[in-house]
Amino acid sequence: MTTNNFEKYVNLADARLDSKAIYVTDDWFAEVNRMLQPDAPVWKEGVYDDNGKWMDGWESRRKRHEGYDYAIVRLGVPGTVKGIDIDTSYFTGNYPPSASIDACFCPEGDPNEDTQWQELLPAVSLQGDSHHLHAINDGRPWTHLRLNIYPDGGVARLRVYGIPHRDWSLQSADESIDLAAALNGGRALACNDEHFGRMSNIINPGRGVNMGDGWETARRRTPGNDWVILALGHPGEIDRILVDTHHFKGNYPDSCSIQAAFVKGGTDEQIETQSLYWSELLPSQKLQAHQEHEFAEQINKLGPVTHVRLNIFPDGGISRLRLFGKISK
Repeated sequence: MTTNNFEKYVNLADARLDSKAIYVTDDWFAEVNRMLQPDAPVWKEGVYDDNGKWMDGWESRRKRHEGYDYAIVRLGVPGTVKGIDIDTSYFTGNYPPSASIDACFCPEGDPNEDTQWQELLPAVSLQGDSHHLHAINDGRPWTHLRLNIYPDGGVARLRVYGIPHRDWSLQSADESIDLAAALNGGRALACNDEHFGRMSNIINPGRGVNMGDGWETARRRTPGNDWVILALGHPGEIDRILVDTHHFKGNYPDSCSIQAAFVKGGTDEQIETQSLYWSELLPSQKLQAHQEHEFAEQINKLGPVTHVRLNIFPDGGISRLRLFGKISK
Protein backbone atom coordinates (compact mmCIF):
# COMPACT_ATOMS: atom_id res chain seq x y z
CA MET A 1 0.00 0.00 0.00
CA THR A 2 1.29 3.46 -0.87
CA THR A 3 0.89 6.46 1.39
CA ASN A 4 -1.43 7.96 -1.22
CA ASN A 5 -4.04 5.41 -0.14
CA PHE A 6 -4.12 6.37 3.55
CA GLU A 7 -7.23 8.51 3.35
CA LYS A 8 -9.26 5.60 2.02
CA TYR A 9 -9.24 4.41 5.61
CA VAL A 10 -10.90 5.97 8.63
CA ASN A 11 -8.81 8.15 10.94
CA LEU A 12 -9.02 6.11 14.13
CA ALA A 13 -7.59 9.02 16.15
CA ASP A 14 -10.29 11.48 15.07
CA ALA A 15 -11.78 13.41 18.00
CA ARG A 16 -15.20 13.08 16.32
CA LEU A 17 -15.00 9.35 17.07
CA ASP A 18 -14.38 10.20 20.74
CA SER A 19 -10.63 9.65 20.48
CA LYS A 20 -8.93 11.35 23.40
CA ALA A 21 -5.52 11.79 25.00
CA ILE A 22 -5.79 10.20 28.45
CA TYR A 23 -2.27 11.07 29.59
CA VAL A 24 0.46 13.49 28.55
CA THR A 25 3.80 14.24 30.15
CA ASP A 26 3.58 17.93 29.29
CA ASP A 27 1.38 20.18 27.16
CA TRP A 28 2.39 23.55 28.53
CA PHE A 29 2.20 25.51 25.28
CA ALA A 30 -0.63 23.74 23.46
CA GLU A 31 -3.25 21.33 24.82
CA VAL A 32 -2.65 17.77 23.67
CA ASN A 33 -6.16 17.06 22.33
CA ARG A 34 -5.79 19.76 19.71
CA MET A 35 -3.71 17.33 17.64
CA LEU A 36 -6.72 14.98 17.35
CA GLN A 37 -9.06 17.54 15.80
CA PRO A 38 -10.45 16.66 12.35
CA ASP A 39 -9.82 20.04 10.72
CA ALA A 40 -6.52 20.99 9.16
CA PRO A 41 -4.30 22.97 11.54
CA VAL A 42 -4.35 26.76 11.27
CA TRP A 43 -1.91 29.56 12.00
CA LYS A 44 -3.07 32.53 14.07
CA GLU A 45 -0.70 35.41 13.52
CA GLY A 46 0.06 37.40 16.65
CA VAL A 47 -2.15 35.31 18.96
CA TYR A 48 -0.67 34.54 22.39
CA ASP A 49 -2.05 33.12 25.62
CA ASP A 50 -0.66 33.11 29.16
CA ASN A 51 1.91 30.42 28.30
CA GLY A 52 3.18 31.77 24.99
CA LYS A 53 2.37 31.67 21.27
CA TRP A 54 -0.93 29.95 20.53
CA MET A 55 -0.33 26.86 18.37
CA ASP A 56 -2.85 24.53 16.78
CA GLY A 57 -1.58 21.20 18.01
CA TRP A 58 0.20 19.64 20.99
CA GLU A 59 3.33 21.42 22.21
CA SER A 60 5.44 20.68 25.29
CA ARG A 61 7.99 22.89 27.03
CA ARG A 62 11.69 22.91 26.20
CA LYS A 63 13.13 19.99 28.12
CA ARG A 64 15.99 20.86 30.49
CA HIS A 65 16.65 17.35 31.81
CA GLU A 66 16.97 13.78 30.61
CA GLY A 67 14.00 12.08 28.99
CA TYR A 68 11.34 12.76 26.39
CA ASP A 69 7.67 13.67 26.17
CA TYR A 70 4.82 11.40 25.20
CA ALA A 71 1.05 11.29 24.98
CA ILE A 72 -1.25 8.27 25.33
CA VAL A 73 -4.28 8.36 23.05
CA ARG A 74 -7.36 6.20 23.49
CA LEU A 75 -8.70 5.51 20.00
CA GLY A 76 -12.40 6.23 19.59
CA VAL A 77 -12.77 2.83 17.97
CA PRO A 78 -10.29 -0.09 18.15
CA GLY A 79 -8.72 -0.86 14.82
CA THR A 80 -5.95 -2.19 12.64
CA VAL A 81 -3.55 0.58 11.62
CA LYS A 82 -2.61 0.90 7.95
CA GLY A 83 -0.81 4.23 7.96
CA ILE A 84 0.20 7.15 10.15
CA ASP A 85 0.64 10.84 9.45
CA ILE A 86 2.62 12.89 11.98
CA ASP A 87 1.91 16.45 10.89
CA THR A 88 4.12 19.32 12.09
CA SER A 89 2.34 22.07 10.15
CA TYR A 90 3.38 25.56 11.37
CA PHE A 91 5.87 24.09 13.84
CA THR A 92 9.17 25.37 12.44
CA GLY A 93 11.65 26.09 15.22
CA ASN A 94 9.77 24.05 17.79
CA TYR A 95 9.12 20.63 16.20
CA PRO A 96 10.57 17.38 17.62
CA PRO A 97 13.60 16.03 15.71
CA SER A 98 12.14 12.53 15.88
CA ALA A 99 9.16 10.50 17.08
CA SER A 100 7.98 6.92 17.52
CA ILE A 101 4.65 5.23 18.25
CA ASP A 102 3.82 2.28 20.52
CA ALA A 103 0.46 0.51 20.73
CA CYS A 104 -1.51 -1.78 23.02
CA PHE A 105 -4.83 -3.63 23.02
CA CYS A 106 -6.84 -3.04 26.20
CA PRO A 107 -10.49 -3.74 25.32
CA GLU A 108 -11.65 -3.66 28.94
CA GLY A 109 -10.19 -0.30 29.94
CA ASP A 110 -7.14 1.94 29.81
CA PRO A 111 -3.52 0.75 30.06
CA ASN A 112 -1.69 0.65 33.39
CA GLU A 113 1.83 0.01 34.66
CA ASP A 114 1.51 -3.69 33.76
CA THR A 115 0.44 -3.11 30.16
CA GLN A 116 2.71 -4.53 27.48
CA TRP A 117 3.29 -1.95 24.75
CA GLN A 118 4.32 -3.00 21.25
CA GLU A 119 6.38 -0.86 18.89
CA LEU A 120 4.16 0.14 15.96
CA LEU A 121 6.38 2.78 14.36
CA PRO A 122 10.11 2.85 15.17
CA ALA A 123 11.76 6.23 15.71
CA VAL A 124 11.60 8.33 12.53
CA SER A 125 13.09 11.71 11.73
CA LEU A 126 10.77 14.72 11.58
CA GLN A 127 10.98 18.02 9.74
CA GLY A 128 9.26 21.27 10.48
CA ASP A 129 5.98 22.28 8.84
CA SER A 130 5.66 18.88 7.11
CA HIS A 131 3.54 15.75 6.82
CA HIS A 132 5.32 12.50 7.73
CA LEU A 133 3.49 9.54 6.18
CA HIS A 134 4.41 6.01 7.16
CA ALA A 135 2.79 2.75 6.08
CA ILE A 136 2.18 0.19 8.83
CA ASN A 137 2.33 -3.51 8.04
CA ASP A 138 0.70 -5.02 11.12
CA GLY A 139 -2.61 -6.90 11.18
CA ARG A 140 -3.26 -6.69 14.91
CA PRO A 141 -6.01 -4.44 16.35
CA TRP A 142 -5.15 -1.73 18.88
CA THR A 143 -7.11 0.37 21.37
CA HIS A 144 -4.42 2.84 22.52
CA LEU A 145 -1.38 4.51 21.00
CA ARG A 146 1.57 6.22 22.68
CA LEU A 147 3.16 8.98 20.64
CA ASN A 148 6.73 9.60 21.80
CA ILE A 149 8.52 12.80 20.76
CA TYR A 150 12.27 13.18 21.26
CA PRO A 151 12.96 15.15 23.31
CA ASP A 152 10.16 17.75 23.20
CA GLY A 153 8.34 20.11 20.85
CA GLY A 154 5.12 20.35 18.90
CA VAL A 155 2.94 18.15 16.66
CA ALA A 156 0.04 19.78 14.85
CA ARG A 157 -1.98 16.66 14.04
CA LEU A 158 -1.74 12.91 14.54
CA ARG A 159 -3.69 10.92 11.94
CA VAL A 160 -3.98 7.16 12.41
CA TYR A 161 -5.54 5.62 9.31
CA GLY A 162 -6.92 2.12 9.63
CA ILE A 163 -9.84 -0.29 9.68
CA PRO A 164 -12.14 -0.40 12.72
CA HIS A 165 -11.98 -3.73 14.50
CA ARG A 166 -15.20 -5.67 14.87
CA ASP A 167 -15.78 -9.30 15.78
CA TRP A 168 -18.30 -10.17 13.08
CA SER A 169 -18.83 -13.63 14.58
CA LEU A 170 -20.83 -11.89 17.32
CA GLN A 171 -23.08 -10.05 14.85
CA SER A 172 -26.59 -11.46 14.55
CA ALA A 173 -27.58 -12.37 11.00
CA ASP A 174 -31.10 -11.11 11.82
CA GLU A 175 -30.07 -7.56 12.78
CA SER A 176 -29.99 -4.78 10.19
CA ILE A 177 -26.92 -2.53 10.42
CA ASP A 178 -25.24 0.10 8.25
CA LEU A 179 -22.89 -2.09 6.24
CA ALA A 180 -21.10 0.90 4.70
CA ALA A 181 -20.44 2.83 7.92
CA ALA A 182 -16.80 3.69 8.54
CA LEU A 183 -17.16 2.43 12.11
CA ASN A 184 -18.23 -0.93 10.70
CA GLY A 185 -15.20 -1.12 8.42
CA GLY A 186 -16.67 0.50 5.32
CA ARG A 187 -14.24 2.32 3.02
CA ALA A 188 -14.45 4.84 0.21
CA LEU A 189 -12.21 3.37 -2.50
CA ALA A 190 -12.40 5.72 -5.47
CA CYS A 191 -14.31 8.58 -7.02
CA ASN A 192 -13.99 10.63 -10.18
CA ASP A 193 -13.92 14.00 -8.38
CA GLU A 194 -13.79 15.34 -4.83
CA HIS A 195 -13.09 19.00 -5.47
CA PHE A 196 -14.94 20.45 -2.48
CA GLY A 197 -15.35 17.54 -0.04
CA ARG A 198 -13.71 14.17 0.55
CA MET A 199 -15.46 10.98 -0.55
CA SER A 200 -14.79 9.28 2.80
CA ASN A 201 -16.99 11.82 4.59
CA ILE A 202 -20.21 10.20 3.38
CA ILE A 203 -19.71 7.13 5.60
CA ASN A 204 -18.69 9.03 8.73
CA PRO A 205 -20.90 8.77 11.84
CA GLY A 206 -23.63 11.30 12.54
CA ARG A 207 -25.08 13.89 10.19
CA GLY A 208 -22.75 16.29 8.42
CA VAL A 209 -21.95 19.46 10.33
CA ASN A 210 -21.66 21.58 7.15
CA MET A 211 -21.11 21.23 3.40
CA GLY A 212 -17.41 20.63 3.95
CA ASP A 213 -18.29 17.52 5.96
CA GLY A 214 -19.69 15.77 2.89
CA TRP A 215 -18.60 14.76 -0.62
CA GLU A 216 -19.01 17.46 -3.24
CA THR A 217 -17.78 17.53 -6.82
CA ALA A 218 -16.94 20.47 -9.06
CA ARG A 219 -19.57 21.79 -11.46
CA ARG A 220 -19.65 19.45 -14.43
CA ARG A 221 -19.16 21.16 -17.78
CA THR A 222 -19.02 18.00 -19.90
CA PRO A 223 -21.45 15.11 -20.50
CA GLY A 224 -21.60 12.33 -17.93
CA ASN A 225 -22.04 12.05 -14.18
CA ASP A 226 -19.99 11.81 -11.00
CA TRP A 227 -19.56 8.69 -8.87
CA VAL A 228 -17.96 7.13 -5.80
CA ILE A 229 -17.18 3.47 -5.00
CA LEU A 230 -17.50 2.04 -1.48
CA ALA A 231 -16.38 -1.25 0.02
CA LEU A 232 -18.75 -2.59 2.67
CA GLY A 233 -17.40 -3.54 6.07
CA HIS A 234 -18.87 -7.03 5.63
CA PRO A 235 -20.76 -8.78 2.80
CA GLY A 236 -24.48 -8.43 3.22
CA GLU A 237 -27.86 -7.95 1.60
CA ILE A 238 -28.98 -4.31 1.50
CA ASP A 239 -32.65 -3.69 2.22
CA ARG A 240 -32.75 0.02 3.10
CA ILE A 241 -30.85 3.01 1.75
CA LEU A 242 -30.60 6.55 3.08
CA VAL A 243 -29.16 9.35 0.94
CA ASP A 244 -28.73 12.60 2.88
CA THR A 245 -28.21 15.96 1.15
CA HIS A 246 -28.01 17.83 4.48
CA HIS A 247 -26.62 21.38 3.96
CA PHE A 248 -26.60 21.00 0.17
CA LYS A 249 -29.25 23.45 -1.06
CA GLY A 250 -28.16 25.03 -4.33
CA ASN A 251 -25.68 22.30 -5.15
CA TYR A 252 -27.37 18.94 -4.49
CA PRO A 253 -27.49 16.32 -7.28
CA ASP A 254 -30.64 16.20 -9.37
CA SER A 255 -30.81 12.42 -8.96
CA CYS A 256 -28.82 9.36 -7.97
CA SER A 257 -28.58 5.63 -8.60
CA ILE A 258 -26.60 2.81 -6.99
CA GLN A 259 -24.92 -0.23 -8.54
CA ALA A 260 -23.58 -3.16 -6.52
CA ALA A 261 -21.72 -6.45 -6.80
CA PHE A 262 -20.16 -9.27 -4.83
CA VAL A 263 -16.47 -8.82 -5.67
CA LYS A 264 -13.95 -11.62 -5.20
CA GLY A 265 -10.38 -10.34 -5.18
CA GLY A 266 -8.92 -7.60 -7.33
CA THR A 267 -7.15 -4.35 -6.54
CA ASP A 268 -8.93 -1.07 -5.94
CA GLU A 269 -8.00 0.04 -9.46
CA GLN A 270 -9.44 -3.15 -10.99
CA ILE A 271 -12.63 -2.74 -8.97
CA GLU A 272 -13.03 0.77 -10.37
CA THR A 273 -13.08 -0.63 -13.92
CA GLN A 274 -15.39 -3.51 -13.01
CA SER A 275 -17.92 -1.15 -11.44
CA LEU A 276 -19.07 0.05 -14.84
CA TYR A 277 -20.87 -3.27 -15.33
CA TRP A 278 -22.30 -3.90 -11.88
CA SER A 279 -26.01 -4.61 -11.48
CA GLU A 280 -28.41 -1.86 -10.52
CA LEU A 281 -29.26 -1.97 -6.82
CA LEU A 282 -31.21 1.30 -6.74
CA PRO A 283 -32.68 2.68 -9.97
CA SER A 284 -32.41 6.42 -10.58
CA GLN A 285 -34.17 8.45 -7.89
CA LYS A 286 -34.88 12.19 -7.74
CA LEU A 287 -33.24 14.08 -4.90
CA GLN A 288 -34.18 17.24 -3.04
CA ALA A 289 -32.17 19.89 -1.25
CA HIS A 290 -31.11 19.59 2.39
CA GLN A 291 -32.99 16.44 3.35
CA GLU A 292 -32.79 12.70 3.98
CA HIS A 293 -34.12 10.39 1.28
CA GLU A 294 -35.04 6.86 2.33
CA PHE A 295 -35.49 4.01 -0.14
CA ALA A 296 -36.65 0.44 0.51
CA GLU A 297 -39.31 -0.69 -1.94
CA GLN A 298 -37.26 0.72 -4.82
CA ILE A 299 -34.28 -1.56 -4.08
CA ASN A 300 -33.64 -4.47 -6.43
CA LYS A 301 -32.94 -7.83 -4.78
CA LEU A 302 -29.36 -8.71 -5.71
CA GLY A 303 -28.48 -10.95 -2.78
CA PRO A 304 -25.26 -10.42 -0.80
CA VAL A 305 -22.89 -7.70 -2.09
CA THR A 306 -19.48 -6.41 -1.04
CA HIS A 307 -19.16 -3.14 -3.00
CA VAL A 308 -21.42 -0.36 -4.24
CA ARG A 309 -21.09 2.47 -6.71
CA LEU A 310 -23.11 5.62 -5.99
CA ASN A 311 -23.81 7.62 -9.14
CA ILE A 312 -24.95 11.25 -8.88
CA PHE A 313 -26.43 13.12 -11.84
CA PRO A 314 -24.88 15.23 -13.05
CA ASP A 315 -22.78 16.53 -10.10
CA GLY A 316 -23.13 18.11 -6.67
CA GLY A 317 -22.90 17.18 -3.02
CA ILE A 318 -23.97 14.30 -0.77
CA SER A 319 -23.61 14.54 2.99
CA ARG A 320 -24.11 10.91 4.03
CA LEU A 321 -24.93 7.52 2.52
CA ARG A 322 -26.32 4.74 4.71
CA LEU A 323 -26.68 1.18 3.40
CA PHE A 324 -28.64 -0.89 5.89
CA GLY A 325 -28.83 -4.64 5.65
CA LYS A 326 -28.08 -8.00 7.22
CA ILE A 327 -24.68 -9.63 7.03
CA SER A 328 -24.19 -12.83 5.09
CA LYS A 329 -22.44 -15.51 7.09
